[in-house]
Amino acid sequence: MRFHKAESAFFVFIALVLGAGIMLFFAYGIMRTHDQIMHGSASNHFAQLLFTTGVLLATAVIFGIFFIYPLIRTQVREEGKLRAMTELLSARSESLEHAALTDSLTGTQNRRFFDDALREYLLEFGRIERPVGLMVLDLDHFKQVNDTYGHNVGDEVLRQVARCLKELTRYHDVVARLGGEEFAIVAPNMNHERLIKLAERIRKTIAALAVDAGNVRLRVSASVGLAVWDGKETADEFYRRADKMLYQAKRLGRNRVCA
Repeated sequence: MRFHKAESAFFVFIALVLGAGIMLFFAYGIMRTHDQIMHGSASNHFAQLLFTTGVLLATAVIFGIFFIYPLIRTQVREEGKLRAMTELLSARSESLEHAALTDSLTGTQNRRFFDDALREYLLEFGRIERPVGLMVLDLDHFKQVNDTYGHNVGDEVLRQVARCLKELTRYHDVVARLGGEEFAIVAPNMNHERLIKLAERIRKTIAALAVDAGNVRLRVSASVGLAVWDGKETADEFYRRADKMLYQAKRLGRNRVCA
């Protein structure tokens, strides 16, 4: 059984009081042994003084054990409960914060996290003058998937696409679902050429996905818009430029990458 610091200090105090009482008892015995040396009245007064001191020490021990220690123990229990409650609330807070920043359907980050992360990446990588790539992609004709096969199949398509994006990106890339069938990837320290290669690999992998929809195997495609930060744009300007490339990819026939 582990004791709280306050309990340990209390036990030390009791031990010291008991030690003092034992020494007092021996002093009383020695005094009684050598009683003939001292004058009778002085001896009686000294004996009474020792006895009174012993009674006070015994009272202090009894009071400490039966009154002070229970109070300390109660306080320790309450402190333990408070600590446990604090840890539980902290864990719940972290869980709620995670839920607030995560898309519940796909497990990717959500739009709120994406906006904050994009600004933070531009700030940090701007300081060291390194590139930041941005990819915005949208599933082609996704409304038809929901209308034809139902939302359950549409949700499964989104989950498989999200899994594909997370598998093909690096651990420090930000993969987010912006809403509906639109996703975005923030790829720090990635230049234009490497970003295009990554986007093409993602596009081809999505096109190769086959999702069960009853008695058919459903295939989807994605249009992708790319941009590499010029070092001067705000996060909103940077995103709008990539978004324009996405709409250009759609205008050119979909299932393609535009940068």
